[in-house]
Amino acid sequence: MIVIGLNLLMGYAGQISLGHAAFFGLGAYLSAILTTTYGFPAWPTILGAMAITAGIAYMIGIPTLKLEGHYLVMATLGFNVIVYIIMIQLSAVTGGPSGFAGIPRLRIGGFAFDSDRKNLLPVLAVSIGVLALSLNLIRSRAGRAMAALSHNEIAARCTGIDTETYKVKIFVISAAMASLAGSLYAHYISFISPGSFSIFFSLQVVTMVLVGGMGPSGGRFSARFCCLFSPKSFIASRNTMSWSTALFSWRF
Repeated sequence: MIVIGLNLLMGYAGQISLGHAAFFGLGAYLSAILTTTYGFPAWPTILGAMAITAGIAYMIGIPTLKLEGHYLVMATLGFNVIVYIIMIQLSAVTGGPSGFAGIPRLRIGGFAFDSDRKNLLPVLAVSIGVLALSLNLIRSRAGRAMAALSHNEIAARCTGIDTETYKVKIFVISAAMASLAGSLYAHYISFISPGSFSIFFSLQVVTMVLVGGMGPSGGRFSARFCCLFSPKSFIASRNTMSWSTALFSWRF
């Protein structure tokens, strides 16, 4: 799911972000804190976390997306680092480096998704819904405008396309998808820590998009498989949380 959102940003809007692990982490921590500490119901909290993350992305996107090239990359990378440091320093709220435990599993009525097999149902349902929405967006007027933007921003601007607005909108949509994936991940794994949302996870997600091919390419699924089951991934699997994050991202 996070890869689908980043593909919209990179493949159709032509913008590169190394900060999507931060949005993934915001969704995870917001859902975890609000449901575990304050007792809010999970599903409305997930939507609320998406709204808050989208608002943060909007505030960041307006000034940041005026940058281009490696300046934009460094700006999003800096945002990821800032969020990562906040997750560690606010130990009274986030649990700090020790992580945040006791996150409740998702449930609908009296049915709890308390196993891997059961949890696959909401994950697949939400993933298919996000994929359908993204395909619908790509084939819409906004999608054609984004395609023009990715090919030549100056030419798109000359044809009357409000390139700045479209860049911010797709950045917000991409961040909301990352937040949704993070929230589902938190309720699936029941434990999160800042290490799962570092810059290295952002690099991994960008690699999935690049290897699979930006834009309308089915290769993203094989790319996720190659990236996650490479020898380096097996080395990283010694860290249980790192491996769980990678596996959950691959499911999306």
